Amino acid sequence: MCNLYTQTRNQEAMRRLFNAPIDRLGNLQPGEVWPDGTAPIVRTHSEGRELVHGRWGMPTPPQFIKGKADRGVTNIRNTGSPYWWRWLAPEFRCLVPFSRFAEPRPGGNQWFELREGEGAFAGLCTEWTSVRKVKDGETTDLLFGFLTCEPNAEVARVHPKAMPVILTTPDEWTQWLTAPWDKARTLQLPLPDGALGVID
Repeated sequence: MCNLYTQTRNQEAMRRLFNAPIDRLGNLQPGEVWPDGTAPIVRTHSEGRELVHGRWGMPTPPQFIKGKADRGVTNIRNTGSPYWWRWLAPEFRCLVPFSRFAEPRPGGNQWFELREGEGAFAGLCTEWTSVRKVKDGETTDLLFGFLTCEPNAEVARVHPKAMPVILTTPDEWTQWLTAPWDKARTLQLPLPDGALGVID
């Protein structure tokens, strides 16, 4: 599963691309994003779409937390699980801008990027209070994770079980952020074969 990606766009490019005039990012540092790291996400605000920092890793189901800290769930596949139902409404959905993403393989990571156009992962987000790191104690964070689905041909060669759900058009971004779940859920599909370039 994807546990590393890059986000290299500047803030102005993201504001224009995702029609997000409200920018709460402050000083953005583009680069690699790892689990529990912070990264820009796009979500719906009462005044329009906004860019905010999120912390990668949704709350873990309690039965799977090991030790005193919740390390978070980065990739969400089974949206039919009752655990995720509370976060499927539009107010908990977000877009996760990315430039490239990696899947682990023997000897390192295999990187992928869109051959054409721009994209974002279909994400979920929530404000949550928990212990993410024991040394920090309890903190309240805006957490996010993104959906996965069956892989397309390029990703399946490296990771035969899953790939991130990638949305590539303004209509898809709007549908994900605003549509009722029975319509939004139809976006949980792999990209067409050939849509991703493989970066050696």
